[in-house]
Amino acid sequence: MRQTLIEYGLVFLAGALYAVALKYFVLPSKVILTGTEGIATALSYYFDSYWLFIGLYVLFQSALLLFAFARVSRVFAQRSLLVVSTVVVGLAVLPELRFAQPEPQNERIILVLFGGLLAGVAKALAFRNRGSTGDEDILGAYFAVKYLKPVGSIAIVAAIGSTTFGLVMDLIKNGQFESVVNTLMYTCIYIFASAETLNNLYRKFKITMLAIITRNEKEVGTAITTTSAHRTYTLHQGTGGRSGDTFVVVRTIITHEELPQVVAAIQAADPDCFYYYHNVEGISRRYHIAPIG
Repeated sequence: MRQTLIEYGLVFLAGALYAVALKYFVLPSKVILTGTEGIATALSYYFDSYWLFIGLYVLFQSALLLFAFARVSRVFAQRSLLVVSTVVVGLAVLPELRFAQPEPQNERIILVLFGGLLAGVAKALAFRNRGSTGDEDILGAYFAVKYLKPVGSIAIVAAIGSTTFGLVMDLIKNGQFESVVNTLMYTCIYIFASAETLNNLYRKFKITMLAIITRNEKEVGTAITTTSAHRTYTLHQGTGGRSGDTFVVVRTIITHEELPQVVAAIQAADPDCFYYYHNVEGISRRYHIAPIG
């Protein structure tokens, strides 16, 4: 019960951080968000209406939350609903503050970078506690499990359509090609800042090969399978080039999320072992990753 309350508290904090990122950094800099948020921002910029963004945000997120209930999981959908609700309330009640000048010749880059970092932290915090900030993160959770891709990668794909729409609206409103290119540059910076922050803080879908050099291969193998029921390992005989001693190399493929627990179990099983790990790309779709939520 206590752990659940802590998780819900962190989910609420994720929503508060995302609301702050949007209200004080992202929306003032007028970059195009990803997914349906991007459509909402583009229309709000075009009509100069902050409340239009909030209304469209509620509409789009409602549809995506229904998808989350149906196709991802109930827990994930409930926690995403808490985040989205917190964002909506935050956007509506947070006081008007201005931390930097949003014009390109002034401090727009600071707003974009800090907003991207803050948004990425909020997204990672929500994901790590079995929720999301809604929008493409819901689709990211669904497709990440299906295709074993980092959740931040989905944001980049979702950005293509929304950014195109936003730039067209910008061109119609201002009629200046230079303004469109300027917005595109800053939007790209925001997308990659938030996506990279998310992928570095939330590593559920990053895969690593862990190799352990040991003489206690049975104990090490038991530690791996006990720590993660879905994981197995391979054994390879080896001989030391300098000493001539024999040993066994135990290899297992696990996620970055599982790595700390597995390493701790291996060290407890054989304190004298030597281990190393490296990232793996191109994993088979049959590889098991527990669903989010």
